[in-house]
Amino acid sequence: MLVIYGIKNCSTMKKAFVLLDELALAYEFHDYKKQGIDAETIKSWIDVLGADVVLNKKGTTWRKLSAEQQQQALQSEQALIATLVEHSSMIKRPIVKTDTGFIVGFDEAQYRALK
Repeated sequence: MLVIYGIKNCSTMKKAFVLLDELALAYEFHDYKKQGIDAETIKSWIDVLGADVVLNKKGTTWRKLSAEQQQQALQSEQALIATLVEHSSMIKRPIVKTDTGFIVGFDEAQYRALK
């Protein structure tokens, strides 16, 4: 079964839900805002995808951090993971865990390929 990670009210997430439902693909939704996210999960994403793919530097949460806070978050993998646990809005959305790996962001072709 697919697991889709993100925030319910995000417009990109809504597009993903609509397409997954249209394709009749079963999925479990993990809402960062309600359920939080643990360091182990984030570490597994960084190990497979890389920090640049997991961290959303274009979002308002990242931009609201001071330059010093941003620098501190990027100091080490551990610091980044701690920052992402605390500020889950800075994780790119959605992240979909599939049987073969991960899809990051909304890519209609990749979603359709899951069928």
